[in-house]
Amino acid sequence: MQMIWNFIQKELLGMSWLNRIIGSLLELCGLDITSRIGSSVQFFLYDTIKIMVLLGVLILLISYIQSYFPPERTKKILGRFHGIGANCVAALLGTVTPFCSCSSIPLFIGFTSAGLPLGVTFSFLISSPMVDLGSLVLLMSIFGWKVAVLYVVLGLVIAVVGGTVIEKLHLENEVQEFIRRANSIDLPQDELTFKDRIKFAWEQVVSTAKKVFPYVLVGVAIGAFIHNWIPEDIVVKVLGTGNPLGVIIATIVGIPMYADIFGTIPIAEALLAKGANLGVVLSFMMGVTTLSLPSMIMLKKAIKPKLLGIFIGICAVGIIVVGYFFNAIQGLIL
Repeated sequence: MQMIWNFIQKELLGMSWLNRIIGSLLELCGLDITSRIGSSVQFFLYDTIKIMVLLGVLILLISYIQSYFPPERTKKILGRFHGIGANCVAALLGTVTPFCSCSSIPLFIGFTSAGLPLGVTFSFLISSPMVDLGSLVLLMSIFGWKVAVLYVVLGLVIAVVGGTVIEKLHLENEVQEFIRRANSIDLPQDELTFKDRIKFAWEQVVSTAKKVFPYVLVGVAIGAFIHNWIPEDIVVKVLGTGNPLGVIIATIVGIPMYADIFGTIPIAEALLAKGANLGVVLSFMMGVTTLSLPSMIMLKKAIKPKLLGIFIGICAVGIIVVGYFFNAIQGLIL
């Protein structure tokens, strides 16, 4: 059984066969793949192709599922639940919705204007960019199933706890007036055929690939640089066991950036290979995907500074706690 799973993780999800093919082709072209330049080129080509292929397949499947949960239907589903159960459902629905926080914010505004509880909409807003189903498979391909499943579970916990805390603080007046006064109109939803759903899914693949491709290229380039040009002892000293504040630093560094899970994974992969702690690289990923500066600027137009600050604080504390937890159990799951 372990042999089968290793094959799935390394050859199917990790696409090790592709790395071997690229290495052989580069050697045929006269490039020494054991050199820094050759290894960097191999890393760049392999990770870019692997991530874009996985991205295409994942988005096709997830978007097909997503076609069953348009905003109107999602709003009705969330409206049936109350209390912490509603937060749990909102967090779970966030896993099959847009792949970055900037795409999730318009849905958050729509749900809030429709009268859904504020805490429920925030549970959705936190989980949507942080723990979509695509991140589960991509993390599994690099870090293994234990890390991937724990990452998603703990991300959902942050979403549920964060939304519950915001609900208990009764911050409805901290939502901008134009959203609170907006009237939600229920439009009839036509039932999609199988062909319609496939068309929608393919359009999502093309649209998302165009948006994330530049970030994947930048992320892989940074990952290749870290992997082949930065000395391991420096990474260990700053982000490894040599620095107990590594998780906090990684979270703070990640927040101003704008990328999605697909752009951050090659950086995380390279940092881990160089000796960074697992919790550090995962905190970096969570910080980038959940609290990026562009998405916070967009969110500021929908909520007032007090609520925005509380949201950032809850997410940052949750990410840091999760990071230290992963550091503590790293030896057990890697």
